[in-house]
Amino acid sequence: MSLSNLRDKIERKFFLGLMRFIAGRSARDLRALVKLLGIIIPKRYKAFAKNLSTIVDENNPQYQLYRRIMVESDPHFRDKIFENYLIQGSLLNQRKRNRENKEGHVVPVSILISPTMRCNLACVGCYASDYTKKEDLELEVIDRIINEGKEIGVALYTILGGEPFIRDDMFDIYKKHNDVFFNIFTNGTLIDENMVRKLVELGNVVPTLSIEGFKEETDQRRGKDIYEKVLASMDILKKNKIPFGYSVAVTSKNIDAITSDDFIDMMIDRGAVIGWYFLYMPIGKDPDTSLMPTPEQRLYLKERRDYIRMNKPLFIIDFWNDAPYVGGCIAGKHYIHINHRGDVEPCIFTHFAEVNIKDTSLKDALNCEFFREIRARQPYSDNLYLPCMLIDNPQVMRELYSKCKIYPTHEKATCLINNIAGEIDEYAKKVKETYTGVWEKEKNRYITKE
Repeated sequence: MSLSNLRDKIERKFFLGLMRFIAGRSARDLRALVKLLGIIIPKRYKAFAKNLSTIVDENNPQYQLYRRIMVESDPHFRDKIFENYLIQGSLLNQRKRNRENKEGHVVPVSILISPTMRCNLACVGCYASDYTKKEDLELEVIDRIINEGKEIGVALYTILGGEPFIRDDMFDIYKKHNDVFFNIFTNGTLIDENMVRKLVELGNVVPTLSIEGFKEETDQRRGKDIYEKVLASMDILKKNKIPFGYSVAVTSKNIDAITSDDFIDMMIDRGAVIGWYFLYMPIGKDPDTSLMPTPEQRLYLKERRDYIRMNKPLFIIDFWNDAPYVGGCIAGKHYIHINHRGDVEPCIFTHFAEVNIKDTSLKDALNCEFFREIRARQPYSDNLYLPCMLIDNPQVMRELYSKCKIYPTHEKATCLINNIAGEIDEYAKKVKETYTGVWEKEKNRYITKE
């Protein structure tokens, strides 16, 4: 064992032991332990300890969320969250990432993989419905992607679809790679007691269940009685102390429901610890721009996001409005998507690729011309509330499509560039008008350059 590996092993055991020790402690004990931690840990972790101390001292909702995870989660899951994601992924793997960055390589925070596009539902507006559903990504390819990701410091793998839980053989992957963390985006309808037993045994797989609001919104898009099935799955997960999240596609029709106190409180009561909010994108089958949240609705979502974070023990991620925190678009840089054919896409909504992972290494895929050109243009606007090259700065995607040797990975991928380009331009114009004043007021809060 190398000196570096030995150091990682010792530090991992130290942090995990510390996390286990403080689980369930009173707030007073925890404050004392955090202060002690700030004194004894290596200098490179001081900022982490200082941030943790602030959260505890203020007893803010995020500290309450932390307590929920510590007390309400199965100990195996709690340990895996800390060991695989926080300790190994966020802290120890930084040395690997620093090494790769010095050599000119990019290391994403997460690699998104769609092992299959098969699905047991046919949701309105879902891009998966247009994909060929006969072919799945081979297990050996998925295994290689994860191995190569671990070598450069990636500890979080997001599994998408289709419906990921259709593939029972993926549990072999989750078990083999028990040193990383998997977040599974699922429609939730296949979660039963048998699957829960597998999840409890693994500990490193956390599901995120799709829901569109209450019964009316969810069943309208996903099908009759799907709402009750999703809630039943949440109840099973909560009963077995499995932490989970929820995901919503924000549309012009459901934004009031999914940001309401009633909905948020229901998700917390059901056991959810994190909520993902993605804007509806007019891609896939019969793209409908009328379902896109209006610029005013996008801004309302930001206001509700801030309120929820300040007042609820739930962490929500507003994928577009959170862009200023990460310097704008993160596609092809902080995350990539590998679809069921192996095409390496910059994000789950940009259905274009230059390379296929079956023909190249992960490092080379990350360094392809398409991704380099994307990164060279990021951020696409001085206003970081306009992060997207598809709907906020559509001229960027059109330029890339003309310049780079890329191919569509979906037969209707070019609709954004051709068929509905005029509608997208008008939308982008209105979004810019809506957010200009907001950005001028708030831009000093953010770091705009890396």
